[in-house]
Amino acid sequence: MTSLTAIPAYAAPAPKAPLERTTIARRPVGPHDVLIEIKYAGICHSDIHQAREGWGKGIFPMVPGHEIAGIVTATGSAVTRYAVGDRVGVGCFVDSCRECEYCEQGLEQYCVQGTVATYNGREKNGEPTYGGYSTHLVVDEGYAVRIPEGIGLDEAAPLLCAGITTYSPLRHWNAGPGKRVAVVGLGGLGHMAVKLAAAMGAEVTVLSQSLRKKDDGLRLGATHYRATSDEATFEELRGSFDLILCTVSAPLPLGSYLGLLRVDGAFVNVGAPEEPNSLNMFSLIAGRKTLAGSSIGGIPETQEMLDFCAEHHLGADIEVIRADQINEAYERVLASDVRYRFVIDTATI
Repeated sequence: MTSLTAIPAYAAPAPKAPLERTTIARRPVGPHDVLIEIKYAGICHSDIHQAREGWGKGIFPMVPGHEIAGIVTATGSAVTRYAVGDRVGVGCFVDSCRECEYCEQGLEQYCVQGTVATYNGREKNGEPTYGGYSTHLVVDEGYAVRIPEGIGLDEAAPLLCAGITTYSPLRHWNAGPGKRVAVVGLGGLGHMAVKLAAAMGAEVTVLSQSLRKKDDGLRLGATHYRATSDEATFEELRGSFDLILCTVSAPLPLGSYLGLLRVDGAFVNVGAPEEPNSLNMFSLIAGRKTLAGSSIGGIPETQEMLDFCAEHHLGADIEVIRADQINEAYERVLASDVRYRFVIDTATI
């Protein structure tokens, strides 16, 4: 096995710089740790935001990647959850305080002290964290999840962010039979939102800028597909939806979208634009509507999501790439030229 002090990886050496091959160190495997040989790592739009400091100052060199799927190759002496050979995944965080009310409820993503991000974060000892664009990862067993048989590791990797980011709000706002759900944007998050909402039994409508991906949207499980560039869309769909899940990372005319909600409907953001947005409060007052946000899920809910996907034979629609294609993939993500998630074959690092 590769030395834990010389793990091959791809990193951004500085803000906005192209990613390049390098080596990083991983901590020794502790009593409660598992060593994961990473097989696949998804490319999330948030990787680009952070590598280019769109959300604020980053820690460099930065090894992105929080959609990680691989195989356990070693375990610490006190590990009970996993054994060598198990298929596991790691998502957006690798630790939390473990003591606050939210950690105790399995809502680690809302840890009062903040989670330790899988990359662009710092361990409790102050050391920087490095993500999944690498060949190996050491993580506490409590922050890994089991990938069920029946889901390929390549199509499972994006579920660790895109899957749980959309599953969590769909569950929280009770998407299911009798509910009308709209998904704004059909990208990496949006395509999973459509699959999951449809599998939950909701009636799903995709709201996209154009009809270019209509055939895909219907294939993924949507019943309706409407173009937001068509002014008639907002008038014809007024008061139609119980839940609107917004997956795009650009400011939107919120008043127009809130007008699409039924009384007590909710507009939930999972996309995170770099720019602020504005809102006329009467858009909320009229109809007792909710404007909300949702993060990823905690460890129990992430496992629940993976089990749900296995039960319903759901995985991400992916394009597997070599590591030397990462920079090209970043530009294609920004140009919406991917159907629907790039996944790095880490054997090519």
